[in-house]
Amino acid sequence: MSAPVLVARLDSMGDVLISGPAVRAVAHQAEVVMLCGPLGAGGAALLPGVSRTIVWEAPWISEPWREVSREHAEQLIASVRDTGAAEAVILTSFHQSPLPLALLLRLAGVERITGASVDHPGSLLDVRLRPGEDLREDIPEPERALAIAEAAGYPSMDDGRLAVVPTPDTRALTGGAPYVALHAGAAVAARRWPVLHFARLARLLGQTGRQVVLTGSAGEADLTGRIRAEAPEAIDLAGACSTLELAGVLAGADVLVSGNSGPAHLAAAVGTPVVSLFSPVVPAVKWAPYGVPVRLLGDQLAPCKDSRARDCPVAGHPCLAGVAPAAVLAAIEELEPLGRVRDRAHHAQPARAVPRAQGVQEGRR
Repeated sequence: MSAPVLVARLDSMGDVLISGPAVRAVAHQAEVVMLCGPLGAGGAALLPGVSRTIVWEAPWISEPWREVSREHAEQLIASVRDTGAAEAVILTSFHQSPLPLALLLRLAGVERITGASVDHPGSLLDVRLRPGEDLREDIPEPERALAIAEAAGYPSMDDGRLAVVPTPDTRALTGGAPYVALHAGAAVAARRWPVLHFARLARLLGQTGRQVVLTGSAGEADLTGRIRAEAPEAIDLAGACSTLELAGVLAGADVLVSGNSGPAHLAAAVGTPVVSLFSPVVPAVKWAPYGVPVRLLGDQLAPCKDSRARDCPVAGHPCLAGVAPAAVLAAIEELEPLGRVRDRAHHAQPARAVPRAQGVQEGRR
């Protein structure tokens, strides 16, 4: 049997989910071991084609930044060696370098490594794409990841959309009526639509007879609580779902309303239309929900454009605060018919094997 291929994506859940088409391209020819960070592990568990997962917190990715230590690096090296992987495909965004990880993978004995690097890689990469030269940078992130996989010799063998493993029936959580899902949280404040706008939207949806389902992590329960203060009939699932259950909840929704967040990409992976309240701190052409009907709202030419800011650098957060709840309701009404008639079958593809965690467990959050 041939050696497995390591596919690496070290940041958050949404970043891992948009790597799914590239993972499937590799999995068509080889067993895939997924290397991800602790925030991406939930997404990796949902990807068709992943047979094993290594979770490792990269000091150059995690925030707050983890200190570099020999022990931590050696844990990764040992875990990669244990997989027997002789090849790696490193998936990164436009602002990330594959070279720190490539160095560690070389020390682990990986013989062939592919990645996209602006900096000259020396002996660290065997196959190099040069962003801005032989890799366009004005393309969606899933297409960027596929381009890296294709350069490694793994062309896409399907439609290239996002996908997850089959999702559970979550009607016990959401009830039997059609519903609109609202996700108020985001990893950083600059990407969040004001919570009071979400509350007013939830009230408007209730007044028009729609069921509202609020999603979020346990740490976002304060946001959903503030929304329910305005719309007490909303179903609050903050902290109540595993990642797989959240996928089921989003698959059952007519529409998701969300900022630029992991759940927005998860909704795309299950075929649900998205009203995307998108702050331009990163480019929408790269990061908007992919492969589903989307209504993109927010001032994409605001002064914070392309700043990658975590906190809004402009007083009043005008890029998103200027989007009125009534405008979001109108976008929902445009997308609802598409959400109710869509064919979700191609989004639920069986995995090659049941994903399981292996190797480095340190740093799990």
